[in-house]
Amino acid sequence: MLSFEAMFTRREAILPAAAALYAAPSDELCFRSANDLAQLIKSKKLSARECLAAHLKQIDRANPKLNAIVTLSIDQAQLAAKLADEQQAKRKPLGPLHGLPIAHKDLVNTKGIRTTFGSPLFKDNIPTTNDLIIDRLQAAGAITIGKTNTPEFGAGSQTFNTIFGATLNPYDTTKTCGGSSGGAAVALASGMIPIADGSDMGGSLRNPASFCNIVGFRPSIGRVPARGALFPWFTLSTAGPMARSVADLALLLSAIAGPDSKAPNSLPEPGSTFRQPLSKTFKGTRIAWFKDLNGNPFDPRTLAVIDAQRKVFESLGCIIEEAEPDFTGADFAFKTLRAWNSAANHGERIRTQRAAYKDTLLKEVEDGLRLTGPDIAKAEQLHGQVWQHFQTFLDKYDYFILPTTQLPAFDVKTPYPTSINGVKFDNYIDWMRSCWFISVTGNPAISVPAGFTPEGLPVGIQIVGRHNSDFSVLQIAHAYEQVTTISKKRPLLPTA
Repeated sequence: MLSFEAMFTRREAILPAAAALYAAPSDELCFRSANDLAQLIKSKKLSARECLAAHLKQIDRANPKLNAIVTLSIDQAQLAAKLADEQQAKRKPLGPLHGLPIAHKDLVNTKGIRTTFGSPLFKDNIPTTNDLIIDRLQAAGAITIGKTNTPEFGAGSQTFNTIFGATLNPYDTTKTCGGSSGGAAVALASGMIPIADGSDMGGSLRNPASFCNIVGFRPSIGRVPARGALFPWFTLSTAGPMARSVADLALLLSAIAGPDSKAPNSLPEPGSTFRQPLSKTFKGTRIAWFKDLNGNPFDPRTLAVIDAQRKVFESLGCIIEEAEPDFTGADFAFKTLRAWNSAANHGERIRTQRAAYKDTLLKEVEDGLRLTGPDIAKAEQLHGQVWQHFQTFLDKYDYFILPTTQLPAFDVKTPYPTSINGVKFDNYIDWMRSCWFISVTGNPAISVPAGFTPEGLPVGIQIVGRHNSDFSVLQIAHAYEQVTTISKKRPLLPTA
């Protein structure tokens, strides 16, 4: 297996023809909102082909340095854009994402486009079918342009693997972008795409959003159905949307949400729910402001940014109290169920292909293989207790607010933080409890840009809503975003 340093330096040329096809770009169009782009295309002021060409130019400019998009499907995308324009010319019905370029996380199957899962075992894997989320996005009119980087099998919130190397943070290329939807976050932050899909078990939609100054939303379980999952009733992981604004994220969510008869956890509300106006008054809204999250450490730079945001919510008319639920049992429940899931997915394969796995995932799988029935029963019992405590807690409060991550983006050459404020960690995911404690509850949670550290690193604030109240979370996130406008700050993009 390659060393971590080798993973960091590894790059695979994915744009051999792009430089010849496209001139040096102006990125103005690429930082327009997805809603604006959709309206421009709908009104025929911009064609799907023109929109695609502009984003391919931006990819050509920024991706060789940042390494966010790892497989590019130019021919398929150009054909899809041409067909989209022809469809519009014939006045056929248009989907809400008509003509918008999108790249998909390299954990989801895309028909005819390489899907590696960040693993050398699948380096040349070309699926013959799409996952449900891809079918929904394409049916909504989105133009698939390729795949975004992810850590091996999505394990960990640092995006690197032995095939493509590391994805770099556009605000500081010496830092990580987070993960596991790290490639998606960087592609958005740098204007390569206007919308992106991702997934989240321990924070993989929220963590990279925080590190890259974008918006990432972990929806309620079943909001985005998981057809064909190994464990159909599993409630720790979900797919979800990412964007540069809450309004754009809601637009994307409207296309991927909605019931599916082949996914037992799917929720009944249609995706169109999320195309309603987001504006709402929050006078008198009760917010619980975190204290120390059961004694977990936070970097002072992160706390300084988050604490400064209280006045923003107060300006919206919110009533804020320092309070938090009891997360006792969350640690055992999450780690046990995560290891159980990892063992089920990879246990058989590591018996014959052990050398292909990174050490952290290998240990997690082995931990899962050692679990007993009573271990899993205890984890499920504690899982239920944490869920019940959290729902009871939110009987009094409308939202729970806390930092998305416990520290700012760290050195990209570090696989994962081993301590914060002198508190040492034993596990590769211990540094991100602020995300996966919320995963255990299953409640909808969003990360919205909150500010920057003195070094210029983005920090996200996490807003958690009541059970299945996804639209409500988007509404308060939108209100906060409109006051702060922090998400409008762009990185100074490096060139290759």
